[in-house]
Amino acid sequence: MKLFSGFPSGKLQVTPLPNLFFSELLPAIDDLAELKVTLHAFWLLATRKNRALYVTAAELRADRTLVQSLAALDAKPDEALTRALALAAERGTLLRLSASGDELYFLNSEAGRRAFERVGAGSSRPDTGGTDTPEPAVIAARPDIFHLYEKNIGLLTPMISEELKDAEKEYPAEWIPEAFKIAVENNKRSWSYVRKILERWQVEGRGAGLKKGKTWYGDEYGKFVKR
Repeated sequence: MKLFSGFPSGKLQVTPLPNLFFSELLPAIDDLAELKVTLHAFWLLATRKNRALYVTAAELRADRTLVQSLAALDAKPDEALTRALALAAERGTLLRLSASGDELYFLNSEAGRRAFERVGAGSSRPDTGGTDTPEPAVIAARPDIFHLYEKNIGLLTPMISEELKDAEKEYPAEWIPEAFKIAVENNKRSWSYVRKILERWQVEGRGAGLKKGKTWYGDEYGKFVKR
């Protein structure tokens, strides 16, 4: 058993949990994997910076901390995760929705239920105010960076997962799907190519490398990428 060195001094970042979690939910959970995944979902939703009100199955599979936690329970952590998500959805802790070839999991809270309904209905509606202003569903259910990588490049590795997490924090959310699309159009299906597009946009502004009519200069980014 690895000895925990204790929480550091000073102000700590905390993840809020509703009192009902301890009084009603915790006594009912009898599967440790379900408990770990549920707590991890609370943590991810409380600390993420892109304001998405859901986590995806692909994101959870690529989360090294969660995988290590589940591996302590089961030799096949991916199976443990699948079982835990199914139990959490059946219990009603998480609301499951299929979208963009992945599974989205929303917390069964007031904000989570509103987001679940908006995405499921294919439109986005403000949480406050009395007027309806529909927006494209892709804004609410934009594929996360992990799903984009698996769909367009290949299987995730722990090292790539860490790089993707950093990129998701560093670059605007709307840049990432477009950068993947450009890589696919140029038949350059590699994370290094996508990353160089994002890095260039960060320096020169989004759209660097575009001609009029939004046509790309062939292999505009190829010279920046090691083969």
